[in-house]
Amino acid sequence: MISIQRVVSAVAVVAVVVFGTVEAQAQQRRQVMLDKVVAVVGGSSIFHSEVEEYADALAAEQRQMGYRSEREPMVEALEALLEQKLLYNQAQLDSIPISSGEIVSRIETYLQMLIDDAGGITELEAREHMPIYTYREMLRQRYEEQAYAQNMRMDVVSRVTVVPGEVERFYNRIDKDSLPMIGEQYVYAQITKFPSSLKEAQQRTKERLLDMRERVITGQTKFSVLARMYSVDGSAIQGGEMQPSPSSFFVRPFAEALEKLKPGQVSEIVETEYGFHIIELIDKQGELYHCRHIVLRPTFTREELMQPSRELDSIANLIRKDSLTFEDAALRFSDDASSKMNGGIVSNHDVLERQGVYDGARMTATRFLREDFGAEGGKSLEDYNALRRLRVGEISDSFQTMDFKGNQLSKIVKLVEVIPAHTASLVDDYVRLEEMALAAKQDKVYREWLDRKIESMYIYIAPEYRNADFENKNWIK
Repeated sequence: MISIQRVVSAVAVVAVVVFGTVEAQAQQRRQVMLDKVVAVVGGSSIFHSEVEEYADALAAEQRQMGYRSEREPMVEALEALLEQKLLYNQAQLDSIPISSGEIVSRIETYLQMLIDDAGGITELEAREHMPIYTYREMLRQRYEEQAYAQNMRMDVVSRVTVVPGEVERFYNRIDKDSLPMIGEQYVYAQITKFPSSLKEAQQRTKERLLDMRERVITGQTKFSVLARMYSVDGSAIQGGEMQPSPSSFFVRPFAEALEKLKPGQVSEIVETEYGFHIIELIDKQGELYHCRHIVLRPTFTREELMQPSRELDSIANLIRKDSLTFEDAALRFSDDASSKMNGGIVSNHDVLERQGVYDGARMTATRFLREDFGAEGGKSLEDYNALRRLRVGEISDSFQTMDFKGNQLSKIVKLVEVIPAHTASLVDDYVRLEEMALAAKQDKVYREWLDRKIESMYIYIAPEYRNADFENKNWIK
C-alpha cells in the first residue's frame, strides 16, 4: 500500500488551537469538522484528514507514473484505507508478527529527510505544529499499521501455489490480442570471487563479538549500548531489541540459539545468512520470544577488496585472448556454487532459495528483465550497470558488489543473450506466465478472504460516503 506522507490526527490538530477567543473557538470548530471520523473498521477510526492526505499521495503517484485514475480520488483513498484498517485489525487478532527494527530504521531515515528539508528540528516542529517526539510517535503508529496490514495480506496468500495445468489454463483463457508483452530480457554468466582473506575477516568479526559478549556478561557495558554502537541491523536504533515473536519468525540458526536461552542469558556466536550474531533473551511469554541481538558482517581493507578484482581482470584478459573459455574459468575460479557448474550462467536459484521457494522451473530461470535487477528483484543493480555497457559475447571488467547475504565480493559478467521485447509465449515465457497465474490466483484468494472479513467485522461509513463508487460493493452494509 502507498504510504501517506503526512497524517494529522484529531488530537494533534486540536492541540494547536488557541482557546479563549471567539476566533480561536471558531477555528477549533473548523478544524474538528475537517478531521471528523468518516469511517470505523473494527477498533480503528479513519479521519477526513487521513483520506485527504492519502488522496493527495495517490494523485502524486499517478502523475509520476503518467496516468490518471477514473475514480474519485477521495473515494479511492477511503477504500484503500478501509482495506488497510481491516488488515491491521485482523493482524492483531491473528498475532501476525512484524519487524519493529525495520520500522524504527524507516522512521529515522524519513525523519532525517524531513529535518534536512525543513532546515532543522525546530523548523520541522514549527512546520508540523508538534514536537519531534509526537511526530515520531505518529510515524511509528502509521508505519506499524502499514507493516501489520502488509504482513497480514502476505499471510493470507502465502500458501497459494499453481501447478503447470493451471498455468496453461491461465494462458489459454487470455485473448490472443491481449497477451502480455514481455520486456527485453538478459541472459548472462558470471565469475565471482570473495577476498582470499574471508576466513581471516570472519575470525576478526567473531573476535569482536566475543569481546562484546564478555563485556556484557561481566557487566562492563549494557547489551543495548553495544547494539546501538556496532550492530549493522536496523534494530540497532532501539538497542538491538526486536518485536516479541514466535521462534518460527526467525531464521533457523537464530531460532535454535534463541530457544536454548533463559531470560537474561547471552548466546554464543550464531552464524546466519545475515552475518554473525550474539543474542540476549529479554523474556519469553508463551510462544513469544522477546530478544535483542547484535549482528556484524566481515569487513575488509581496501587492499583485501582489490585483490580478487585484480585476479578477475587477469582472468577476463585470458578469456578475451581465447586462452581460456568463460565456462572453464567459471568452473575453475568462481566462488558461486549455484552458477559455476553451469558455465557461470546466472539463474534464479539464489533468490528463490533465500525466499524458501524450491520450484524447479522458477529456480532454473535464466532470463532477467530490467526490473529484476535491484533490491526488489533480487539481482544486483551493479550487474545491470555492467551488462548494459556490453554487446553480446563481451565480458565486463571486474566490479565490486554484494551477494544476497550482504557479503562483499568481486565479479565479472558476460552478456550471453539479449531477448527483445515480445508477446508472451507458453513455451518461451513459462516462468513469467507462471508468475502471472500465481498472482491472479493469489488475488482471487485474497479477494474472497477480504469479502468474508468485511462481512464479519464491524464497519461504519459516514453517510456522505455511503453512495460512493467503491470497487468492492460489500463495504456498504
